Amino acid sequence: MIFSQLGFGFERPLIIAAAFIVIPLAIILARRLGSPFTASIPLGPPGGVSFKAPVNLGGIVKLIRALEYCGVALLFIGAAGPLAKTPETVWLNRGADILFVIDISPSMAALDMDGSSRFSAARKLLREFAARRPADGIGLVAVGSDAALLLPPATDRETLELRLDELRIGELGDGTALGMGLAVAAYHLEKSDAQRRAVILISDGENNAGSIHPLTAAEMIGGLGISLWVIGIGSGGEVPIDYIDPVTRMRRTGLFDSRYDIEALREISSAGGGTWIAAASADALASAFARIDDQEMVVRRAGSVMRSRPCHTPFLLAALALIAVSRFIKRFFLGAWL
Repeated sequence: MIFSQLGFGFERPLIIAAAFIVIPLAIILARRLGSPFTASIPLGPPGGVSFKAPVNLGGIVKLIRALEYCGVALLFIGAAGPLAKTPETVWLNRGADILFVIDISPSMAALDMDGSSRFSAARKLLREFAARRPADGIGLVAVGSDAALLLPPATDRETLELRLDELRIGELGDGTALGMGLAVAAYHLEKSDAQRRAVILISDGENNAGSIHPLTAAEMIGGLGISLWVIGIGSGGEVPIDYIDPVTRMRRTGLFDSRYDIEALREISSAGGGTWIAAASADALASAFARIDDQEMVVRRAGSVMRSRPCHTPFLLAALALIAVSRFIKRFFLGAWL
């Protein structure tokens, strides 16, 4: 986590010290010596009106010098290696390892979560859950006619966000292989040395695919000392459904008769010594995530370190811009490059 306080420093501070000597000395010498190639020549007829320049040449010369001195000063700053220093929190102990097993069968496109689909509501809450737990390893398993590990438990939230964005309903087929999904999760948490390990199954369907029975996989999870949570998502009866078939690219809409065996999901939870939660609405689903967040907590210790980031580029670009502007003024207002 990045805090708002920022620090500033230099890799080579002696160059800054040199700038405080060189630049004032150059200004003093320029004022005292002037240019050795200039001479004062009076213009205009004797006794007449003296010549006056149409512009304030003295002001332009001062502007040019100011731009050049500022450009040189910025060059010194850039050469000194400026560093932006940011305090950053570092976790001193490992958090929990948690694997979400998410059903992505077509029924998860049912729109009964306050206007959102079951899948979208679960995905949104998963993102918020992961953001609240930066020290925990969060992983992802998708379940359809087969099961696939999309991301092992990791603290890399950027990759988690990417995998969630890429996930599509129906991409693993129309079935629901709950046993396969739980077995994949158990396999990847078996050797984890985290203080707490948890599998969170989110599904609205019955097991109807795969070669592993969900009760067998749940018993495996319980035998490994891994916490098991089973969330039955969605309401009963006819609900609207809307999704894009990832195979045919056709939009599928209509009414879906939402029925799933609550007792079967409850048995899966019981077989793994876990917890069953029914989430028939968006609020109930949010409460389920909050409950898991509270009970799967690991006491975390943190420290703070200073991260340094080079930031010389803006100074160098600004210096070149100021010097270029001074040369432009000399060329087009005074008629000389130097």
